[in-house]
Amino acid sequence: MVVGDLVTDVVVVPDGHVEVGTDTLAAITQGGGGQGANTAAWLAHAGCAVTLIAAVGADLPGRERIAELEAAGVRCAVRPHAGARTGTVVVLTSADERTLITDPGAALLLDPVDVVAAIQGAPDAVHLHLSGYSLLNQGSRAGGLAALAAARERGLTTSVDAASAAPLRREGDFKSWVREIDLLLCNSDEADVLAGPGSPAEQAAALTAVARNVVVKLGGDGAVWSGRDGTRRSVTGVRVTMMDPTGAGDAFAAGLLRAWCSGADPSAAMAAGAELGAAAVQRIGGRP
Repeated sequence: MVVGDLVTDVVVVPDGHVEVGTDTLAAITQGGGGQGANTAAWLAHAGCAVTLIAAVGADLPGRERIAELEAAGVRCAVRPHAGARTGTVVVLTSADERTLITDPGAALLLDPVDVVAAIQGAPDAVHLHLSGYSLLNQGSRAGGLAALAAARERGLTTSVDAASAAPLRREGDFKSWVREIDLLLCNSDEADVLAGPGSPAEQAAALTAVARNVVVKLGGDGAVWSGRDGTRRSVTGVRVTMMDPTGAGDAFAAGLLRAWCSGADPSAAMAAGAELGAAAVQRIGGRP
């Protein structure tokens, strides 16, 4: 089960440098996005039975976003909220980096009652993955915390993606919110915020004081895994020609979780994540 954000992504690929104060030609596409929804879509793409718990507006974009996921094989426990707008993210992207300009919209209305009901009503669920944005945004925080509590009560394993470095700096309580989860995923920028200076391996080891297992994602350079039980692993990246990094971390999380929840060891799980992450960066947008 995945709990998180379902929004519209407007992906802008400028034709060269953005000229401030005037026109810049760009290729612009629109479709489904959101860290939680992207991860769920990649899980379905990898052959995993997956449910997304999220909130959208009772509007045309919300209906379109749900329909896209259902067509991709994701079961949607998504509540449309009357009078609310489905969230929108403008993604300014290039082959090297992407910048997000975010209007969370109805994603902030993630309701603990809806979340708990969906988790309790899924008898075959084995794992819950939470988008960190659900915790970092004050409006959806209660829903995110309720998801982790309900998963623990059900005996599900849990994972959280740290989401984004800037809001992590603003919200200093993040580590207390995710304490004792089974797996924490973060990229190198997020690891700098959560663990302070150090090598990725050192940062991952330090963060096992918070989570039982920690993965620090390094993009094309691979990833490192540290476990509270003393496990230390690393994998190299899959080198490909990158078109757009949007959704690469979400795809990595999906590949890793699909493998790990099926019994793969940390090295094999990270390798599976790297494979899906590499697939993600070779196309425009965050979905398979």
